[in-house]
Amino acid sequence: MLYHLLVPLRDQLIGANLFRYLTFRSALAAVLGLLISFFIGPWLIRKLKAHQIGEEIRVDGPQTHFSKAGTPTMGGLMILAAVAIPTLLLANLTNFYVLLTLLAFLWMGAIGFWDDYLKTVKKKKAGLVARQKLIAQFGLGLVVGLFLLNYSHLFGQNFHTNVTQTTVPFVKHVMFDFSWAYPVVVMLVITGASNGTNLTDGLDGLAIGVTAIAAAAFAVISYVSGNVNFSNYLNIIYLDGAGELTIFCSALLGAGLGFLWYNSYPAQVFMGDTGALALGSALGTMAVLLKKEFFLVVIGGIFVAEALSVMLQRGYFKYTKQKYGQGRRIFRMAPLHHHFEQQGLHETKVVVRFWIVQVLLVLISLTMFKVR
Repeated sequence: MLYHLLVPLRDQLIGANLFRYLTFRSALAAVLGLLISFFIGPWLIRKLKAHQIGEEIRVDGPQTHFSKAGTPTMGGLMILAAVAIPTLLLANLTNFYVLLTLLAFLWMGAIGFWDDYLKTVKKKKAGLVARQKLIAQFGLGLVVGLFLLNYSHLFGQNFHTNVTQTTVPFVKHVMFDFSWAYPVVVMLVITGASNGTNLTDGLDGLAIGVTAIAAAAFAVISYVSGNVNFSNYLNIIYLDGAGELTIFCSALLGAGLGFLWYNSYPAQVFMGDTGALALGSALGTMAVLLKKEFFLVVIGGIFVAEALSVMLQRGYFKYTKQKYGQGRRIFRMAPLHHHFEQQGLHETKVVVRFWIVQVLLVLISLTMFKVR
Protein backbone atom coordinates (compact mmCIF):
# COMPACT_ATOMS: atom_id res chain seq x y z
CA MET A 1 0.00 0.00 0.00
CA LEU A 2 2.78 2.41 0.89
CA TYR A 3 4.55 1.37 -2.30
CA HIS A 4 1.53 2.28 -4.43
CA LEU A 5 0.88 5.46 -2.44
CA LEU A 6 4.38 6.92 -2.22
CA VAL A 7 6.14 5.96 -5.45
CA PRO A 8 3.85 8.18 -7.60
CA LEU A 9 4.71 11.05 -5.20
CA ARG A 10 8.48 10.59 -5.47
CA ASP A 11 8.96 13.97 -7.16
CA GLN A 12 6.81 15.83 -4.64
CA LEU A 13 7.56 14.12 -1.34
CA ILE A 14 11.04 13.85 0.19
CA GLY A 15 12.00 10.24 0.85
CA ALA A 16 9.21 8.76 -1.26
CA ASN A 17 11.71 7.84 -3.96
CA LEU A 18 13.28 5.29 -1.58
CA PHE A 19 10.21 3.09 -1.98
CA ARG A 20 11.17 2.45 -5.59
CA TYR A 21 14.13 0.39 -4.40
CA LEU A 22 13.62 -3.26 -3.62
CA THR A 23 16.54 -3.37 -1.20
CA PHE A 24 15.11 -0.52 0.90
CA ARG A 25 11.64 -2.03 1.04
CA SER A 26 13.04 -5.47 1.89
CA ALA A 27 15.12 -4.12 4.76
CA LEU A 28 12.14 -2.11 6.03
CA ALA A 29 9.93 -5.22 5.80
CA ALA A 30 12.36 -7.16 8.02
CA VAL A 31 12.43 -4.34 10.59
CA LEU A 32 8.64 -3.99 10.55
CA GLY A 33 8.17 -7.74 10.93
CA LEU A 34 10.44 -7.70 13.96
CA LEU A 35 8.79 -4.65 15.53
CA ILE A 36 5.26 -5.95 14.98
CA SER A 37 6.23 -9.18 16.74
CA PHE A 38 7.68 -7.19 19.64
CA PHE A 39 4.60 -4.98 19.82
CA ILE A 40 1.82 -7.57 19.69
CA GLY A 41 3.72 -10.44 21.36
CA PRO A 42 3.09 -9.56 25.03
CA TRP A 43 -0.54 -8.63 24.31
CA LEU A 44 -1.20 -11.88 22.44
CA ILE A 45 0.43 -14.00 25.14
CA ARG A 46 -1.73 -12.32 27.81
CA LYS A 47 -4.88 -12.93 25.75
CA LEU A 48 -4.03 -16.58 25.15
CA LYS A 49 -3.38 -17.09 28.87
CA ALA A 50 -6.60 -15.31 29.80
CA HIS A 51 -8.60 -17.64 27.54
CA GLN A 52 -6.62 -20.66 28.80
CA ILE A 53 -5.47 -21.57 25.32
CA GLY A 54 -2.56 -23.79 26.32
CA GLU A 55 -0.57 -26.62 24.79
CA GLU A 56 -1.30 -30.24 25.66
CA ILE A 57 1.83 -32.39 25.84
CA ARG A 58 1.84 -35.80 24.15
CA VAL A 59 1.82 -38.59 26.74
CA ASP A 60 4.45 -40.64 24.89
CA GLY A 61 6.80 -37.69 24.47
CA PRO A 62 9.96 -36.83 26.42
CA GLN A 63 9.31 -36.61 30.16
CA THR A 64 11.04 -33.24 30.37
CA HIS A 65 8.27 -31.71 28.26
CA PHE A 66 5.50 -32.19 30.81
CA SER A 67 6.54 -28.95 32.50
CA LYS A 68 5.49 -27.14 29.30
CA ALA A 69 1.84 -28.15 29.64
CA GLY A 70 -0.41 -25.11 29.56
CA THR A 71 2.08 -22.87 27.72
CA PRO A 72 0.03 -20.59 25.43
CA THR A 73 -0.25 -21.85 21.86
CA MET A 74 -1.70 -20.37 18.63
CA GLY A 75 1.19 -17.89 18.74
CA GLY A 76 1.31 -18.34 14.99
CA LEU A 77 -1.18 -15.48 14.87
CA MET A 78 1.74 -13.23 15.74
CA ILE A 79 3.70 -14.60 12.78
CA LEU A 80 0.76 -14.20 10.40
CA ALA A 81 0.35 -10.54 11.34
CA ALA A 82 4.08 -9.76 11.34
CA VAL A 83 4.50 -11.20 7.83
CA ALA A 84 1.25 -10.11 6.20
CA ILE A 85 1.26 -6.46 7.35
CA PRO A 86 4.77 -5.52 6.07
CA THR A 87 4.11 -7.42 2.84
CA LEU A 88 0.83 -5.61 2.21
CA LEU A 89 2.40 -2.25 3.08
CA LEU A 90 5.63 -2.53 1.11
CA ALA A 91 5.22 -4.99 -1.75
CA ASN A 92 3.84 -4.36 -5.19
CA LEU A 93 0.36 -5.79 -4.79
CA THR A 94 -0.08 -6.24 -8.53
CA ASN A 95 2.75 -8.79 -8.43
CA PHE A 96 1.40 -12.35 -8.66
CA TYR A 97 4.50 -13.89 -7.05
CA VAL A 98 3.65 -12.00 -3.87
CA LEU A 99 -0.12 -12.51 -4.10
CA LEU A 100 0.07 -16.27 -4.61
CA THR A 101 2.62 -16.77 -1.82
CA LEU A 102 0.57 -14.63 0.55
CA LEU A 103 -2.54 -16.62 -0.38
CA ALA A 104 -0.80 -19.92 0.42
CA PHE A 105 0.56 -18.50 3.67
CA LEU A 106 -2.82 -17.26 4.90
CA TRP A 107 -4.73 -20.29 3.55
CA MET A 108 -2.79 -22.77 5.63
CA GLY A 109 -2.60 -20.30 8.51
CA ALA A 110 -6.41 -20.38 8.61
CA ILE A 111 -6.45 -24.20 8.47
CA GLY A 112 -3.88 -24.34 11.27
CA PHE A 113 -5.89 -21.85 13.32
CA TRP A 114 -9.01 -23.98 12.98
CA ASP A 115 -7.04 -27.07 14.04
CA ASP A 116 -5.62 -25.27 17.10
CA TYR A 117 -9.07 -23.87 17.93
CA LEU A 118 -10.63 -27.32 17.94
CA LYS A 119 -7.86 -28.70 20.18
CA THR A 120 -7.55 -25.88 22.68
CA VAL A 121 -10.98 -24.24 22.81
CA LYS A 122 -13.35 -27.03 21.80
CA LYS A 123 -11.13 -29.57 23.61
CA LYS A 124 -11.17 -32.02 20.72
CA LYS A 125 -7.86 -33.72 21.36
CA ALA A 126 -7.25 -34.73 17.74
CA GLY A 127 -8.25 -31.36 16.26
CA LEU A 128 -8.61 -31.74 12.53
CA VAL A 129 -8.07 -35.34 11.53
CA ALA A 130 -5.13 -36.08 9.23
CA ARG A 131 -7.46 -36.60 6.27
CA GLN A 132 -8.95 -33.13 6.63
CA LYS A 133 -5.51 -31.49 6.82
CA LEU A 134 -4.35 -33.38 3.74
CA ILE A 135 -7.44 -32.31 1.81
CA ALA A 136 -6.68 -28.66 2.67
CA GLN A 137 -3.00 -29.03 1.75
CA PHE A 138 -3.58 -30.92 -1.47
CA GLY A 139 -6.39 -28.50 -2.30
CA LEU A 140 -4.02 -25.56 -1.94
CA GLY A 141 -1.41 -27.31 -4.06
CA LEU A 142 -3.99 -28.09 -6.73
CA VAL A 143 -5.19 -24.48 -6.82
CA VAL A 144 -1.62 -23.17 -7.12
CA GLY A 145 -0.66 -25.75 -9.76
CA LEU A 146 -3.72 -25.19 -11.95
CA PHE A 147 -3.46 -21.41 -11.58
CA LEU A 148 0.14 -21.49 -12.78
CA LEU A 149 -0.75 -23.73 -15.72
CA ASN A 150 -3.63 -21.52 -16.86
CA TYR A 151 -2.44 -18.05 -15.88
CA SER A 152 1.35 -18.32 -16.02
CA HIS A 153 1.44 -15.31 -18.39
CA LEU A 154 0.62 -13.13 -15.39
CA PHE A 155 4.07 -13.95 -13.97
CA GLY A 156 6.05 -12.80 -17.02
CA GLN A 157 7.11 -14.25 -20.33
CA ASN A 158 10.01 -16.32 -18.99
CA PHE A 159 7.82 -18.00 -16.39
CA HIS A 160 5.08 -18.61 -18.97
CA THR A 161 7.52 -20.21 -21.40
CA ASN A 162 8.97 -22.57 -18.78
CA VAL A 163 5.93 -23.05 -16.54
CA THR A 164 6.31 -26.82 -16.09
CA GLN A 165 10.11 -26.78 -16.07
CA THR A 166 12.46 -26.44 -13.12
CA THR A 167 16.15 -25.88 -12.45
CA VAL A 168 18.39 -28.93 -12.14
CA PRO A 169 21.16 -28.55 -9.50
CA PHE A 170 24.79 -28.81 -10.63
CA VAL A 171 23.90 -28.91 -14.35
CA LYS A 172 24.11 -26.00 -16.80
CA HIS A 173 21.60 -25.37 -19.58
CA VAL A 174 19.45 -28.29 -18.48
CA MET A 175 15.85 -27.98 -17.33
CA PHE A 176 13.69 -30.79 -16.01
CA ASP A 177 10.14 -30.78 -17.38
CA PHE A 178 7.41 -32.10 -15.08
CA SER A 179 5.02 -31.93 -18.06
CA TRP A 180 1.52 -33.28 -17.27
CA ALA A 181 2.56 -34.15 -13.71
CA TYR A 182 3.21 -30.50 -12.82
CA PRO A 183 0.05 -29.96 -10.69
CA VAL A 184 0.78 -33.21 -8.81
CA VAL A 185 4.37 -32.08 -8.12
CA VAL A 186 3.13 -28.72 -6.83
CA MET A 187 0.69 -30.50 -4.52
CA LEU A 188 3.44 -32.76 -3.18
CA VAL A 189 5.93 -29.92 -2.67
CA ILE A 190 3.51 -27.67 -0.77
CA THR A 191 2.04 -30.53 1.28
CA GLY A 192 5.48 -31.95 2.08
CA ALA A 193 6.90 -28.58 3.12
CA SER A 194 3.86 -27.81 5.27
CA ASN A 195 3.92 -31.16 7.07
CA GLY A 196 7.71 -31.12 7.44
CA THR A 197 7.58 -27.76 9.19
CA ASN A 198 4.77 -28.95 11.42
CA LEU A 199 6.73 -32.04 12.48
CA THR A 200 9.80 -29.90 13.22
CA ASP A 201 7.82 -27.73 15.62
CA GLY A 202 8.55 -29.81 18.70
CA LEU A 203 11.27 -27.96 20.62
CA ASP A 204 11.46 -24.35 21.81
CA GLY A 205 12.74 -22.19 18.98
CA LEU A 206 13.50 -25.06 16.61
CA ALA A 207 10.97 -24.65 13.79
CA ILE A 208 10.97 -20.85 13.74
CA GLY A 209 14.78 -20.66 13.79
CA VAL A 210 15.13 -23.11 10.90
CA THR A 211 12.38 -21.31 8.97
CA ALA A 212 13.97 -17.88 9.47
CA ILE A 213 17.28 -19.18 8.08
CA ALA A 214 15.45 -20.73 5.12
CA ALA A 215 13.63 -17.42 4.56
CA ALA A 216 16.98 -15.64 4.32
CA ALA A 217 18.03 -18.13 1.63
CA PHE A 218 14.84 -17.60 -0.35
CA ALA A 219 15.31 -13.83 -0.06
CA VAL A 220 18.66 -14.17 -1.84
CA ILE A 221 17.23 -16.58 -4.43
CA SER A 222 14.24 -14.38 -5.25
CA TYR A 223 16.41 -11.28 -5.51
CA VAL A 224 18.93 -12.78 -7.93
CA SER A 225 16.20 -14.56 -9.92
CA GLY A 226 14.40 -11.26 -10.44
CA ASN A 227 17.56 -9.37 -11.43
CA VAL A 228 18.52 -9.82 -15.08
CA ASN A 229 22.22 -9.16 -14.47
CA PHE A 230 22.60 -11.55 -11.52
CA SER A 231 20.51 -14.26 -13.18
CA ASN A 232 22.60 -14.07 -16.35
CA TYR A 233 25.84 -14.18 -14.38
CA LEU A 234 24.69 -17.20 -12.36
CA ASN A 235 23.11 -18.79 -15.43
CA ILE A 236 19.73 -19.30 -13.79
CA ILE A 237 16.26 -18.58 -15.12
CA TYR A 238 15.47 -14.87 -15.10
CA LEU A 239 12.00 -14.45 -13.59
CA ASP A 240 10.73 -10.95 -14.17
CA GLY A 241 9.00 -9.74 -11.01
CA ALA A 242 10.28 -12.51 -8.75
CA GLY A 243 12.38 -9.96 -6.88
CA GLU A 244 9.24 -8.73 -5.09
CA LEU A 245 9.23 -12.00 -3.15
CA THR A 246 12.32 -10.65 -1.37
CA ILE A 247 9.97 -8.42 0.60
CA PHE A 248 7.85 -11.37 1.75
CA CYS A 249 10.98 -13.33 2.68
CA SER A 250 12.43 -10.38 4.58
CA ALA A 251 9.18 -9.89 6.47
CA LEU A 252 9.24 -13.61 7.28
CA LEU A 253 12.80 -13.33 8.54
CA GLY A 254 11.95 -10.35 10.76
CA ALA A 255 8.76 -11.98 12.03
CA GLY A 256 10.66 -15.18 12.74
CA LEU A 257 13.29 -13.42 14.81
CA GLY A 258 10.58 -11.51 16.65
CA PHE A 259 8.67 -14.69 17.44
CA LEU A 260 11.90 -16.39 18.52
CA TRP A 261 12.21 -13.70 21.20
CA TYR A 262 9.21 -15.29 22.93
CA ASN A 263 9.61 -18.86 21.68
CA SER A 264 13.23 -19.45 22.71
CA TYR A 265 13.83 -21.73 25.69
CA PRO A 266 11.92 -21.66 27.96
CA ALA A 267 9.14 -20.76 25.54
CA GLN A 268 6.52 -18.23 26.57
CA VAL A 269 4.34 -19.18 23.60
CA PHE A 270 4.14 -21.88 20.93
CA MET A 271 3.24 -21.20 17.30
CA GLY A 272 0.89 -24.18 17.03
CA ASP A 273 -0.39 -25.42 13.69
CA THR A 274 -1.45 -21.82 12.98
CA GLY A 275 2.16 -20.89 12.40
CA ALA A 276 3.74 -24.19 11.37
CA LEU A 277 1.36 -25.01 8.51
CA ALA A 278 1.48 -21.43 7.21
CA LEU A 279 5.27 -21.24 7.24
CA GLY A 280 5.73 -24.56 5.47
CA SER A 281 3.20 -23.81 2.76
CA ALA A 282 4.86 -20.44 2.08
CA LEU A 283 8.29 -22.06 1.68
CA GLY A 284 6.86 -24.72 -0.62
CA THR A 285 5.01 -22.17 -2.75
CA MET A 286 8.11 -20.01 -3.13
CA ALA A 287 10.15 -23.03 -4.20
CA VAL A 288 7.57 -23.71 -6.92
CA LEU A 289 7.36 -20.08 -8.09
CA LEU A 290 11.14 -19.66 -8.16
CA LYS A 291 11.55 -23.02 -9.93
CA LYS A 292 13.70 -24.39 -7.12
CA GLU A 293 11.71 -27.50 -6.20
CA PHE A 294 14.86 -29.65 -6.16
CA PHE A 295 16.76 -27.00 -4.18
CA LEU A 296 14.07 -27.13 -1.49
CA VAL A 297 15.27 -30.60 -0.54
CA VAL A 298 18.57 -28.98 0.54
CA ILE A 299 17.26 -25.66 1.89
CA GLY A 300 14.57 -27.54 3.82
CA GLY A 301 16.85 -30.44 4.67
CA ILE A 302 15.93 -30.29 8.36
CA PHE A 303 12.24 -30.56 7.50
CA VAL A 304 12.96 -33.45 5.14
CA ALA A 305 14.94 -35.31 7.80
CA GLU A 306 12.21 -34.80 10.40
CA ALA A 307 9.49 -36.06 8.06
CA LEU A 308 11.56 -39.04 6.91
CA SER A 309 12.31 -40.03 10.50
CA VAL A 310 8.59 -40.23 11.23
CA MET A 311 7.80 -42.19 8.07
CA LEU A 312 10.69 -44.62 8.61
CA GLN A 313 9.81 -45.10 12.27
CA ARG A 314 6.16 -45.87 11.56
CA GLY A 315 6.89 -48.03 8.52
CA TYR A 316 9.55 -50.11 10.27
CA PHE A 317 7.39 -50.51 13.38
CA LYS A 318 4.45 -51.84 11.34
CA TYR A 319 6.71 -54.09 9.25
CA THR A 320 8.43 -55.67 12.26
CA LYS A 321 5.15 -56.05 14.12
CA GLN A 322 3.68 -58.01 11.22
CA LYS A 323 6.81 -60.10 10.72
CA TYR A 324 7.97 -60.71 14.30
CA GLY A 325 4.81 -60.02 16.29
CA GLN A 326 6.48 -57.12 18.08
CA GLY A 327 7.14 -53.68 16.67
CA ARG A 328 10.72 -52.40 16.61
CA ARG A 329 12.01 -48.86 16.22
CA ILE A 330 14.86 -47.29 14.26
CA PHE A 331 15.01 -44.18 16.43
CA ARG A 332 14.50 -43.89 20.16
CA MET A 333 11.68 -41.49 19.37
CA ALA A 334 10.42 -39.65 16.30
CA PRO A 335 10.54 -36.96 14.98
CA LEU A 336 14.33 -36.86 14.83
CA HIS A 337 14.84 -34.06 17.37
CA HIS A 338 13.25 -36.23 20.08
CA HIS A 339 15.71 -39.03 19.26
CA PHE A 340 18.61 -36.77 20.24
CA GLU A 341 16.78 -35.66 23.37
CA GLN A 342 16.34 -39.28 24.38
CA GLN A 343 20.09 -39.74 23.98
CA GLY A 344 20.56 -37.25 26.80
CA LEU A 345 21.12 -33.95 24.97
CA HIS A 346 19.39 -30.91 26.41
CA GLU A 347 16.83 -29.48 24.03
CA THR A 348 18.66 -26.16 23.69
CA LYS A 349 21.75 -28.02 22.46
CA VAL A 350 19.64 -29.97 19.98
CA VAL A 351 18.01 -26.77 18.74
CA VAL A 352 21.26 -24.84 18.29
CA ARG A 353 22.90 -27.77 16.52
CA PHE A 354 19.94 -28.05 14.16
CA TRP A 355 20.28 -24.32 13.45
CA ILE A 356 23.96 -24.83 12.64
CA VAL A 357 23.11 -27.66 10.25
CA GLN A 358 20.43 -25.46 8.66
CA VAL A 359 22.97 -22.66 8.07
CA LEU A 360 25.29 -25.21 6.45
CA LEU A 361 22.47 -26.49 4.21
CA VAL A 362 21.62 -22.95 3.13
CA LEU A 363 25.26 -22.22 2.29
CA ILE A 364 25.41 -25.43 0.26
CA SER A 365 22.21 -24.52 -1.60
CA LEU A 366 23.53 -21.07 -2.47
CA THR A 367 26.84 -22.47 -3.77
CA MET A 368 24.80 -24.78 -6.00
CA PHE A 369 23.92 -21.72 -8.06
CA LYS A 370 27.49 -21.23 -9.17
CA VAL A 371 28.71 -24.84 -9.12
CA ARG A 372 26.78 -25.90 -12.21
